[in-house]
Amino acid sequence: MHILNIDNLLINHAGREIFRDLSWAISDRERTGLVGPNGAGKSSLLKAIAGVYQPDGGTINPLRGVRVGYLPQEVELRSQPSPPHTLSLRVRENQSQIEGTSESPIESELESGNTLWDIASAPPPELAAVEHELVLIEAALSDPAVYGDEGKLTRTLARQEKAVAEYERLGGPRHEARVKELLMRLGFAAGDYDLPTESLSGGEKKLAVLVRLALEQPEVLLLDEPDNHLDLEAKRHLEGFIRAYEGAVVIVSHDRYLLDEVVTQIAELENGALTLFPGNYSRYATEVELRRLRQQQMYTAQQKRIQQIEANIKEWQEKAKADLNERFARQARSRQKMLDRMEERGEIIERVQERKRMDLQMNGWRGSNRALELAGLTMGFGDDLLFLDLNLQVWHGERVGLIGPNGAGKSVLFKLILDEMQPLEGQIKIGPSSRIGYYSQEHQTLAEWLHRSPLELVRDVKPMHEGDAVAFLLKFLFKYDQLRLPISGFSGGERSRLQLACLMLQNPNLLLLDEPTNNLDIYAVEVLESALEDFEGAILTISHDRYFLDRVVDRVVELEDGGLTGYPGGYTEYLNHKDKKKTKAKN
Repeated sequence: MHILNIDNLLINHAGREIFRDLSWAISDRERTGLVGPNGAGKSSLLKAIAGVYQPDGGTINPLRGVRVGYLPQEVELRSQPSPPHTLSLRVRENQSQIEGTSESPIESELESGNTLWDIASAPPPELAAVEHELVLIEAALSDPAVYGDEGKLTRTLARQEKAVAEYERLGGPRHEARVKELLMRLGFAAGDYDLPTESLSGGEKKLAVLVRLALEQPEVLLLDEPDNHLDLEAKRHLEGFIRAYEGAVVIVSHDRYLLDEVVTQIAELENGALTLFPGNYSRYATEVELRRLRQQQMYTAQQKRIQQIEANIKEWQEKAKADLNERFARQARSRQKMLDRMEERGEIIERVQERKRMDLQMNGWRGSNRALELAGLTMGFGDDLLFLDLNLQVWHGERVGLIGPNGAGKSVLFKLILDEMQPLEGQIKIGPSSRIGYYSQEHQTLAEWLHRSPLELVRDVKPMHEGDAVAFLLKFLFKYDQLRLPISGFSGGERSRLQLACLMLQNPNLLLLDEPTNNLDIYAVEVLESALEDFEGAILTISHDRYFLDRVVDRVVELEDGGLTGYPGGYTEYLNHKDKKKTKAKN
């Protein structure tokens, strides 16, 4: 059953049309993965449905009583207290316009000085209003002017009875238990409840907000990249939450593994058009490729037929001129009319337009047989020991995935390899013929260039003529007018592509990649994966992208509880090994 209809939606931003005439029907209990290249308008579409953006045209029509909850892409801390806001957006009954239930339609900030429990357990607005009403009634009942007046007392008790009934209807008595249940389902333990807001990671902040959002149980839940900044275990908890949610879910995510696990359909938003595909991401990717191949075959066959007809027309026209034969002229006109009608009726099959992708080529070269060795490595800060006696060898041609929970020390290990930190004990040996190329998760490699331009950066990495630098950067999907702008104004995805461009110019044969798929859209990640498949050299990559790990690495090493454990294969094989270990431990 369709519970929310979008008809002929139009949205413009700064004079640029994001999409027009976009229509979509969201069904109850459906799990939809909204995918498309960066800039296609995925977040804009979610915000329009949530009422954050007022569309320039079209309508959004939910069924009566259907509420919409929205989790924004980023949740930040604010130090100054401000009026409370609701984290979910609600559809007002008898109206097609979606409006927020508070003055601010979107909560993208959390108050500092609170705890995880404070954030997660804040009651929904309706419940908070009833709780406030009960407090006022309790105060009134202790007032002599009320309990000494039979009429006032009767009215106050009736008011209390009504408020208690409403409190129970809204789940007030079960509120605390539901908060604990939701926190547990999303991977939090009771010992985490008192964690201050400031100590929560970006991913944990979003999960805490998600708990508060889920307490209102909106019929449509919109999630904009909810898996950002989450480690592998947290992603598995999130997947379980989405699968069990009793309502429709629309999720924007670049995590193809997550999309495979939870969605029932893919909505592809590209070039202003929305196309629906039943099934998960892998099924969508296969169907898109099959459609592309079918269209190309049909285009080739039709073009061959059109060329034959055009050749016949030309031949008959020449015969008509030479012999002055009207029969040949009629045949030529008849065939020309047939071609014209095909064009008028839209029967001409278009050539397959290949999606524009960045031209990333990581060639590498033959270097030391042992590209990298860690021997007895120990590291900590003060009294906190991160890891103890780590040993690891990475050989030429190997692709090793480094995984582990947030805070285990993965990025610190990279800093040690790069000689940016010194270990407490142990040795790090880089192969004598190894040249390191480093991709930084937070784009630190671009830090000193933020006020310079991409043109200046690439010409510094590898001297070249300006024209060659321009041509090179255009292959990484930068616009010409961006090339002389300061990098500080670039988006996360643009900075990621710029880092990859610099890696390509450096021509390394040992890659240290720290979350290389963050900020890239799915299509850019697929290009990266293909480039790494062709790379001649060794790769050590930190990643929480399970699809990427399955495609790229042939060995997983897990950094957990201060030690390293190796597993052959990609993420799926690693997961199978872990599950077998758990089964043996139970038995």
